[in-house]
Amino acid sequence: MKSFDEIIKGDKPILVNFFATWCGPCKAMTPVVETIGKEMQGTARVLKIDIDKNEELTNQYRIQSVPTFLIFKGGEVVWRKSGVIDKNTLVQEIQNAIG
Repeated sequence: MKSFDEIIKGDKPILVNFFATWCGPCKAMTPVVETIGKEMQGTARVLKIDIDKNEELTNQYRIQSVPTFLIFKGGEVVWRKSGVIDKNTLVQEIQNAIG
């Protein structure tokens, strides 16, 4: 399996969802994130990162609340937002990153 750094340096935008299994808003976002992953397959990628199992990444990206969404393009964070976000907003931000 590729490392996180290799994945985010890809040519397609990556939506990363930092979440926790105990987080209610994270659970509410799960179907939205999964739908986006299916709908944008081939143009963007979606990753879910459990903050309790990935403390190093959580600290590296200064995740202080969940859910937190980051969009990476070419290894750089191009967008970041925490909290519950509607599907259309997430899709629009991914499309903005596609160019």
